[in-house]
Amino acid sequence: MTAENAAMTGLHPVDEKLPVWRLGAYGLQHVLAFYSAAVIVPILVAGALHLPRETLIHLIDADLFTCGIASLLQAVGFGPVGVRLPLLQGVTFTAVGPMIAIGSAVGGGTPGLLSIYGSVIVAGFVTLLMARHFAGLVRFFPPVVTGSIILIIGLALLPVAANDIVSGASPSVMQDHVPLRSIWYGLGTLASILVIQRLFRGFIATIAVLIGLVLGTLVAWVLGDANFGDVSSAPLLSITHPFYFGMPTFHPVSILSMVIVMTISMIETIGNVYATGEIVDKPITSEDIARTLRADGIATMLGGVLNSFPYTCFAENVGLVRMTAVKSRWVVAAAAVIMMLLGCLPRLGALVAAVPVPVLGGAALAMFATVAVVGVQTLSRVDFNRQSNVIIVGTSIGLSMLATAQPHISDTFPMWAKIVFGSGITLGSLSAILLHLIFNVKRTIHEATHATDVPREALIDERIREG
Repeated sequence: MTAENAAMTGLHPVDEKLPVWRLGAYGLQHVLAFYSAAVIVPILVAGALHLPRETLIHLIDADLFTCGIASLLQAVGFGPVGVRLPLLQGVTFTAVGPMIAIGSAVGGGTPGLLSIYGSVIVAGFVTLLMARHFAGLVRFFPPVVTGSIILIIGLALLPVAANDIVSGASPSVMQDHVPLRSIWYGLGTLASILVIQRLFRGFIATIAVLIGLVLGTLVAWVLGDANFGDVSSAPLLSITHPFYFGMPTFHPVSILSMVIVMTISMIETIGNVYATGEIVDKPITSEDIARTLRADGIATMLGGVLNSFPYTCFAENVGLVRMTAVKSRWVVAAAAVIMMLLGCLPRLGALVAAVPVPVLGGAALAMFATVAVVGVQTLSRVDFNRQSNVIIVGTSIGLSMLATAQPHISDTFPMWAKIVFGSGITLGSLSAILLHLIFNVKRTIHEATHATDVPREALIDERIREG
């Protein structure tokens, strides 16, 4: 069914059910674009806690499996849970530092994991309870705030893609020697995606990222830079089960730290939901936000139970939705099923993992930049003749780039502040919200007071006019 047919039948493109073979191709494209970011958190945590390789493999399998469940919760939904938009779920990067600190505080190893899982379960439950109340903050998110947050998300993710292209150790480390071959893989993948989108229409154009990743991997394999040797040596079957490493332990300080992480994550989630709403042309209401956060809370609780970590909407795949213009949430459902299979069949996971990092970086560069463009599109509705709006957007982007360009700035702060200053997305998003409250406080209070009296359409029109 095409978008035109969907419009004729009154069915929104988000709810469009595509043929199974298309769902499989689109879903695989999402998984390939998502995979490296999905597994990096368990790799970082396992390394910091000095966990053996067998434990790391299980953490990756559990993460992929739980990613699938979390994405089904969000995209398909049930009852008041899940926003029912094409949003893929993944482990939040905001939690990496605090989780390492929590695990290290009890000596690392398996006891460290159990302490992390205890805090994750409680933080997920608190998120579930806070969802309805947090959604009430939507009235404080006019285009000047949401546009800033979306733009910040896209800009802050670009160094991740750049790091992949140059085969860097980390986005926080400037790559001194840049391998020329890595650059060619990254830029070649990007070029192939652009060529396909320029020359083709229809289905081929919508899987341009998938084709680019496959072509880049094949070229790297021919040149000896892609290794599929781990595929045959990987276990045939791996089933994660609840509390695989033992019963979680609960420490008040660790729980408080993880609750703060989830609070920050909720703000980032709201930005991703608004970005997706802009892309699929579906207005976002406070109930949509509540549904999204409930899914995040339940997924995070499941993460603690199924030996994984806190979950949130992944901005990486928001850009893919914009690039392909494939808006169906059932594509994400297909990707979720593929991820669950990858979590149970390590050989499939090893096959996906064989895609060279620079190749992934080339595709990611286009997707992350597309997220930034959605932010610019949202900001186009803002009245920049108002000096307050210029200050809000400029300062929030500037602070975001401060933390992105100089990530070690967070090292000078205590742990609770590192959660904010350690992420350009977090610092910039909080700045946009707080500056809007400060500079537009009278208008904010007025809108909050009259929000229940003014028809929603009129309130939206007023917000657009005023920025």
